[in-house]
Amino acid sequence: MEKRFQPYTRLAAIVFLVIGCLVVLRPFLAAILFACAITISSWPLYLRLLDRLQSRHTLAAAVMTVSLILVIILPLALVTWNIADNAGNVYRGLRDALNAGTIEPPAWISQIPVIGETFNTYLLRLIHNREELIATAKRFMEPARHFLLGGGIVLGSGVAQVSLAAFVSFFLYRDGATLLAALRTGMNKIMGEHAVEVADTVSRTVRGVMYGLLGTALAQAAVAAVGFLIAGVPAVALLSVGTFLFSLIPVGPPLIWGGAAIWLFNQGDTAWGIFMIVWGLFLISGVDNVVKPMLISRGSSLPFLLVLLGVMGGVIAFGFVGLFIGPTLLAVALGLLRNWTDINPVVPGPGENS
Repeated sequence: MEKRFQPYTRLAAIVFLVIGCLVVLRPFLAAILFACAITISSWPLYLRLLDRLQSRHTLAAAVMTVSLILVIILPLALVTWNIADNAGNVYRGLRDALNAGTIEPPAWISQIPVIGETFNTYLLRLIHNREELIATAKRFMEPARHFLLGGGIVLGSGVAQVSLAAFVSFFLYRDGATLLAALRTGMNKIMGEHAVEVADTVSRTVRGVMYGLLGTALAQAAVAAVGFLIAGVPAVALLSVGTFLFSLIPVGPPLIWGGAAIWLFNQGDTAWGIFMIVWGLFLISGVDNVVKPMLISRGSSLPFLLVLLGVMGGVIAFGFVGLFIGPTLLAVALGLLRNWTDINPVVPGPGENS
């Protein structure tokens, strides 16, 4: 009787052990998943570095970790600090302008077709009617406060999560060979002959998605920086990093270069504003249609809907690093599904994600 129930008790013990481990690691799950994605996607680079450093694993892992800090954590921390500092300056500037009665609507608003004059008249009446202005400000103050507070929390938690991911990645790099051997043995016992195929699909998909997301974001940020410099837009570094972050979101970059164009129009630089719109439409957003298919083709093509759901669901579930984790997890699941069902991927057409 005892031997009959022994497999079930062993299985129950394993299930409870796995659940207990997940409960303990749950606060750090996002950082661990992000560290795994970064490590898998940069593993070939680590192996080349390890060869140059004569197989000194600790030193090679330290170099990769410091590089991750310089490339991701430091710019993210600077953006968070700049947003907080500039938000305070904007608030104080608007408050002083309202108290002095010098604030006026931008001249270009009245030139907007159809609604320009009506909107400009409404803004003038609102600005010069202090009671109505205060009532309107109170109505929008609470949503704006929640939006800014939520954005600050996401960016702040992103710095903490990426910092923890960098710490975890050090050990994944250093002990990666041992972990891979153990993982390969476990997968062979569970999946048998399909283990190698599944492992190859997972690694190829993770690398393809990470290369596609990060490579496209870097390319769009670089092109945007050139456009901002040519047009004379201030805070080029901040806007470029903002473009990098918003490039991870479908239809995100136009929010940055579109804001820059509006600022140029507001300054009376109509020609440069038009230039910024053209540069953004054909070069900044156009990079997405050229670079991303080239990079992501190494892994698994991901439809626009899954990218959108992956980004939104990833941020809700994991915070800032969910921008990377969400699409990657969906891409891995889709890649495995295609592998098991022999369904050919449907590659999204040009212009589906900008």
